[in-house]
Amino acid sequence: MKRVNNLYEKIYDMNNLILADEKARKGKKRSVGVHIHDKNRDENIRKLHEQLKNKMYHTSPYNIFEAECNGKLRTIYRLPYYPDRICHHAVMNVMEPIWMKIFTSDTYSCIKGRGIHAAVKKLKRDMKDVGGTKYCLKCDIKKYYPSINHGILKSILRKRIKDIDLLWLLDEIIDSAPGVPIGNYLSQFFANLYLAYFDHWVKEELHIKYYYRYCDDIVMLHSDKSFLHNIKDKITIYLEKRLLLQVKDNYQVFPVSSRGIDFLGYVFYHTHVRLRKSIKKRFVKKIKGSIKLVEQPFYASYKGWIDHCDGRNLMKKLSA
Repeated sequence: MKRVNNLYEKIYDMNNLILADEKARKGKKRSVGVHIHDKNRDENIRKLHEQLKNKMYHTSPYNIFEAECNGKLRTIYRLPYYPDRICHHAVMNVMEPIWMKIFTSDTYSCIKGRGIHAAVKKLKRDMKDVGGTKYCLKCDIKKYYPSINHGILKSILRKRIKDIDLLWLLDEIIDSAPGVPIGNYLSQFFANLYLAYFDHWVKEELHIKYYYRYCDDIVMLHSDKSFLHNIKDKITIYLEKRLLLQVKDNYQVFPVSSRGIDFLGYVFYHTHVRLRKSIKKRFVKKIKGSIKLVEQPFYASYKGWIDHCDGRNLMKKLSA
């Protein structure tokens, strides 16, 4: 795959920075950071343009705090809206179409058109092959974001990027915090890129037909249980030696028919898909005392979850 060059000027181009500002503020227009930035919006964009052009940009100090995410306590690294979030969006405006070409079709999470429900749709379709999806290997990576090695991540970026000025900026952002910090806009893409060539190895070298990765959550399906145990050993060695990552000890190889695949908020069987109990309980808890369910602000979100599983009876009970 050819390495790309002459990209850096596109990132600090004024039109790109203006577009980045417009994208970065989506859903955050009432935030303090946006409010402060807008007091000197034009001047701020001009300053960021000059900082990037002259390679004087430096990542701002992080606001670091603990927050619960999917039932787990995470360390969150938050950067100011200006200049950092705008800068990250400016990078993504240019780099996203280039990086997208690296991902296999089995990679989901933080990719346009490939969120949770795209993965759910693909898995449901694949499970029509009952014989070929008889057993499941399910695993994830221990402390994935904090464990990402900067040197390895930089070498992965250099497989596609030749532009030394752009690499300077990406290195500056990468080295601004240990691992890849949860909360950074670019972190979600760095995390996907770190495993992108692992995905290719799984598909092209191991020839795994039914494979799904959502960030560091991995599911593989096959007709042979012993085959999946062998694959687990191979991916463990690959991740440890090439990426300095560890597969969690709680990995599972099991028959799909008896347990179902608990993945992405759903439990998948060959005949049906259920909503994960914890999500269902959360929904039920929220609607207690609600007179008109459809008028609640959370209704559309949870209905979206239920629409992708066999949840008609649940909706009838909740709406009764």
